[in-house]
Amino acid sequence: MHRYRFLLSRQWVILTLVAIALIPTMIKLGFWQQHRYHERTARNDLVSTALHAKPVPVERLTAPGHTVTRTEKYRTVTATGTFDTAKEVVVRRRTNSDGEVGFHVLTPFVLTDGKVLLVNRGWIPANGAQTAFPEIPAPPAGRTTITARLKADETTAASGIKNVKGLPDRQIMLINSAQEARRLGAQVLGGYVEQTAPVPKGGSPEQISDPGSEDAPLNYAYMIQWWLFAAAVPVGWWFLVRREIRDREEAAAEEQPRESAPAAV
Repeated sequence: MHRYRFLLSRQWVILTLVAIALIPTMIKLGFWQQHRYHERTARNDLVSTALHAKPVPVERLTAPGHTVTRTEKYRTVTATGTFDTAKEVVVRRRTNSDGEVGFHVLTPFVLTDGKVLLVNRGWIPANGAQTAFPEIPAPPAGRTTITARLKADETTAASGIKNVKGLPDRQIMLINSAQEARRLGAQVLGGYVEQTAPVPKGGSPEQISDPGSEDAPLNYAYMIQWWLFAAAVPVGWWFLVRREIRDREEAAAEEQPRESAPAAV
């Protein structure tokens, strides 16, 4: 066992303790990536199912005061009514697919039964000072049928966007049906929708793209990577130990002939 006595040195004790600590840490990180993989896969499946589901009238899925659920989010809905541009607002600091900062256009859509649906008609550029209300292309006039994706109310907790007070007139930070119901003094359906049809003339407002899918396979790759790292730690530690033993034995072998050599006369 004297060959391994060096393991009791300060340097090797620290190295061994670090190796021991790394193994469970890396295993835990692998399980965390596994959790993210399952979470993202489930989210992708939900979104795909919702986007490919048959369109239904919006009032089948939501009503005033309703909280849009995970399974209802991104469902394709239809609605018939009239756009109320006089009470239209814009949502600040929103980006388009190219990362340009501008506004989302939020227009109340008065349904045939008098209830109001909040319709995000899409993105427009700021084009100047953000304190001024921008010029917004008009929606179709008169009675219109739209197709859209259902979304849940935005909150600071879910989006990270602060609901700043004292904004310029007709500008908001978050799309929230309860807040808009108070502003409009009307029965507003819970959540809101992102319009997908009819397509605006001239391409403005710029329609919001599909939510797409999250890169779940990347999390799976990270999971395997962390577990391979965990397995490599003891292998690497043992390799260093064997190299240390070899270096010590070679040094001892070189020292022995010098000690046995006869002294010069």
